[in-house]
Amino acid sequence: MEKAGYLPHFEKLETADKTALMQALAEQYRLRFKGLQTFSRWGLSCTTGVFEKNGRELVFVPGGAITIGWEQFHEGLDEENLAELDYVFGECEYNGTPEDFIREDMAPVRQVTVPPMLAGRELEEIGWEPVEFQDPRLLAHPDWLEEFEEHKRSRMRGLNLVGHVRFDYTDGQWRAYLYHDVTYPQLKELLRKQGFSLPTADEWAYLCGGGCRTLFPWGDGLNSDMRIFHFESPGDEDKPYDMKEPNFFGLSIAYDPYMREVVEADTFTTCGGDGGCNICGGMGPLLGFLPCSPHRKPEVQEDDLLDIDFDFCRPIIRVE
Repeated sequence: MEKAGYLPHFEKLETADKTALMQALAEQYRLRFKGLQTFSRWGLSCTTGVFEKNGRELVFVPGGAITIGWEQFHEGLDEENLAELDYVFGECEYNGTPEDFIREDMAPVRQVTVPPMLAGRELEEIGWEPVEFQDPRLLAHPDWLEEFEEHKRSRMRGLNLVGHVRFDYTDGQWRAYLYHDVTYPQLKELLRKQGFSLPTADEWAYLCGGGCRTLFPWGDGLNSDMRIFHFESPGDEDKPYDMKEPNFFGLSIAYDPYMREVVEADTFTTCGGDGGCNICGGMGPLLGFLPCSPHRKPEVQEDDLLDIDFDFCRPIIRVE
């Protein structure tokens, strides 16, 4: 694994050798190996192993020596993105350049070496426990159920009684979830007991950007034909959300600025979103999605209590 687990050595392995390596990992970490799969996106490609454990799907991400952080545009912005920034800067009376403005939000450029990982393919909710409608803890609050029944009659989808319970309508049926406060140390301890941990900010930047030098993994700006959360165009209903589709490692990552991804640090820190602050502040699509850049500075939160409506996690295993 010393060399084989790192790019570009991993990509040079024959299929049989990759399969043998993945089977060894499955045995070592008690995973079910589902097979090799090729993921191609934004000019990068990786044929790697897909695994499953207790309903959680993971992929093997080979390690690598990369550059992260941002100082300047690699390709530059097109006219549409520049016009958007010109309008936003006019509204907030900013007279500097787009590069100067964006650089303030970015991490410094530096070289890092990221170890091989087994990474969860999807973001996971924190603090919501799925329960049956006959659960005694739910039945003990008839006012919650009464409000839920009234909500159902209105034919609306989804009800969140903040700090208590949530009702979701998916796949043709209603599901209930009880709320639990979760602190940053509690989350890390829970993952540790399951054999997982959180990625560091540097590891997260690699999982998200793969070492890209552009502002985003696909380029320096947003494309007008992309379907993105919170800025949908008429006729987009049948299109997938571009950023949510699996990236070159097979991960669905950094696709919604409202969803902050908790990372490993001394204190509660997040990447991949700002809870929607830029969007709510009227900053437009480009700056609204800037927190999803792999190069953005990690955000240190004020206390240890996670906001389970905005904070999510991606369990990983660092491969020894």
